[in-house]
Amino acid sequence: MELDVAHPIFLRAGEGETVADDPAKTLRLLADLDELELTWFRYPARLKGPERHIHKQHTDAFYVLSGEVAFRVGPDPEHVVHGQAGAFVAAPAGVVHTFANESSEEAMFLNIHAPNAGFADMLRARRDGRHEDAERFDQWAPPEHGGRPLSDAIVVHAGEGESIPGEHRDFVVRAELPELELIEFACDPEFDTVTPHVHPGKVDSFYILGGELEFTVEDEILRAGPGAYVAAPPGVRHGFRNPGPAVARFVNIHAPSDGFIERVRRDATRDIED
Repeated sequence: MELDVAHPIFLRAGEGETVADDPAKTLRLLADLDELELTWFRYPARLKGPERHIHKQHTDAFYVLSGEVAFRVGPDPEHVVHGQAGAFVAAPAGVVHTFANESSEEAMFLNIHAPNAGFADMLRARRDGRHEDAERFDQWAPPEHGGRPLSDAIVVHAGEGESIPGEHRDFVVRAELPELELIEFACDPEFDTVTPHVHPGKVDSFYILGGELEFTVEDEILRAGPGAYVAAPPGVRHGFRNPGPAVARFVNIHAPSDGFIERVRRDATRDIED
């Protein structure tokens, strides 16, 4: 069976489709794919977010890049998680949530919707004044019973998460859901090259936090530094290496899961036993 191959995405820092850019905030769309929608946010100090809500058909997740973001997650509206740089919060379908910048400093973060439930289309509709179209997005008021329990959400602060050992790299699991895997990854120049390959049913994508990675995407060689984003949709040939001289740090997002994290666990266990 032939794959319906989407185009790869390669964006440098500051690139992407701008859907809001004013003194209040900046929102840029980095990925708008069936499996994954990714938005880069700049939120100024003391800016309130949306009203508490749920999604019925997808997970809404956040990775804090700088500053501090306040997340209200779960049935209790007074329960607040203060996420600083490196924090990850995910609200699967049915978990009540919202976010705001309650601090005195600007914050930046990534917002992930998996699978894509039309968030990008909703942002475009709001930008263009098409309010009826914006209301079609999968967003609903909290249910009377309060929604799913807080324990069904994912809250992982900087420095937390499952670390899976390996040579010349740090691999920390932040999310492992059927619709989304997120790994915080660091590798030094001695880390083995990830040879070009394809995934038949998932998006494999990378947001660079520090250092540089050199990607092979189809027949191109691309070098990506901090703030760059690379995505290989299903069927797109891709691989990467750290060209040095520094450690490369990045967020690796898979949507949906194909068992990658579990395979890394098994390989690490075999290496320890050997």
